[in-house]
Amino acid sequence: MTERLAKRRGVSKTVLKCHLFGDSRALRLHLEPTPAATGPEDAAYEPDGRRRRSQDSRARIVSAMLELVQAGDVDPGAERVAAHAQVGLRTVFRHFKDMDSLYREMSIVVEGELEQVVRLPLQGETWKEQLADLIARRSIAFEKIGPFKRASNAHRHASPQLEAGHTKLVEQSRIRLKAMLPAEIAGDPMTLETLDLLLSFEAWSRLRQEQGLTPKQAKDVVTEAVARVIEG
Repeated sequence: MTERLAKRRGVSKTVLKCHLFGDSRALRLHLEPTPAATGPEDAAYEPDGRRRRSQDSRARIVSAMLELVQAGDVDPGAERVAAHAQVGLRTVFRHFKDMDSLYREMSIVVEGELEQVVRLPLQGETWKEQLADLIARRSIAFEKIGPFKRASNAHRHASPQLEAGHTKLVEQSRIRLKAMLPAEIAGDPMTLETLDLLLSFEAWSRLRQEQGLTPKQAKDVVTEAVARVIEG
């Protein structure tokens, strides 16, 4: 999923995964500039060279955006992105018509990572064991995408595309949760709504940010709260 989304936008999946998994060495290697043409033989490949340099610039811009957001800046301006990417401001807007375009690019990270979580079959012989696996998977995914999702949320009001992406995420998460629950649980509106809330990114973000819990503590709280809801 990450590869498909990345190819569709002309950005290497390596750039995206480096930020999710903290592989700074791979990121540096991926972003090494393409050597300039040095002679007549190389000149024949200059169109490809220009295309590659353009792709490198675009990758640097996306990478800079991700790095700044991951560091805690939910609203990096175009000037700061350009400086961090070591490209000109005009280059930024040559690849992206506005900052909203860059935020949509960032949403690739959110979509791709969450898709990796939900596409694999849940582990466990019973629905309760599968629910525990779902909690564990979402905890890992939410932790990885947290900075990017919070930045996207801060700009949703001004971006129909980001708002649509958020709505899609909420709906798909709910559908998958409901599909794995037994009929008596899924058919109880109060129980379903509570579980949907407890397993949401918003609940995870509240536990991690406002309440200051560690990832393990946040996961334990969600697990215990879900167990209490199910047991009545």
